[in-house]
Amino acid sequence: MFEAWVEKLQNDTLLTLETTPRHSPTFEPILDRIEELGLDRAVDGFSVTDSPLAKMKYSALFAAIKLQERFGKPTLATISMRDRNKIALQSDLLGANEFDVRLILALTGDSASASDQPKTKGVFEGNSTMLLDMIKCFNSGIDYAGQPLESRPQKIYPLAVSNAYAKNPKNLIKKMKLKLEHGAIGIITQPIYSIDNAKKLLEYFDEAVVLAQKEDKKPQLIFGYFPITKLRTAQFLSSHVPGVYVPKRFTNALYEAKKISDEEQERVGLELSKELFGELRALHPKTHIMAANNFGLVRKILD
Repeated sequence: MFEAWVEKLQNDTLLTLETTPRHSPTFEPILDRIEELGLDRAVDGFSVTDSPLAKMKYSALFAAIKLQERFGKPTLATISMRDRNKIALQSDLLGANEFDVRLILALTGDSASASDQPKTKGVFEGNSTMLLDMIKCFNSGIDYAGQPLESRPQKIYPLAVSNAYAKNPKNLIKKMKLKLEHGAIGIITQPIYSIDNAKKLLEYFDEAVVLAQKEDKKPQLIFGYFPITKLRTAQFLSSHVPGVYVPKRFTNALYEAKKISDEEQERVGLELSKELFGELRALHPKTHIMAANNFGLVRKILD
């Protein structure tokens, strides 16, 4: 299952769908909604977020297990450095391995200062490259301290993330190169809203691959995609999410539509989002859809 997914990543088209567990002891409603809309048949796999914005949610690893058991498709489980030390990170990797959760998205994590839990402190013993190194050790049959494991884990496939926009491209290339050097087989970008921006990202990634001397490993860039149907969403992404650039054609069109009605705003946003999705897929058909669990909107985009 995972080898076929990696083969699609490297040599074919790929479409994955992000899920965000809720502040709830059950993940079933999300599974049911995906199945109801037939999204499990429309994508090549899923991802699960790990308490984004430091808001406490259902476990990403357990959610990944449930997604794989229900739909039989690989699921990328996010692990954040914010909430775990070296012991917990490796312990989670070992446990996940036995349950066949072997696609891992290594993330440094959002600041704990935004948490909904009182007086929360971030752990941050390292950034995402430390987790990538731990996975490299596990794939060699040793732990992060260099001690042999009692038995060799099943192979783990690590991915990482990247900003979609930077005023200084050299910094973006440097960060991509670093994550590739530490073993990432793919890098998922923040949401992209401009084809020109997407073309530049492909150029930056190609340069990072060469600098990291990873041409023979065939690492891949995956375009992050987040549909926008409301002006306030566009404004929030522009103002509060680092590494995301929303062009004025999006915000201006939504602003004018909102003056007419909320329904017109949603219609225009959907039209723009569908157009963007088609353009991104035509340019580089490796896409990761993020929609904050708005699976109905995803269905409309894919239709």
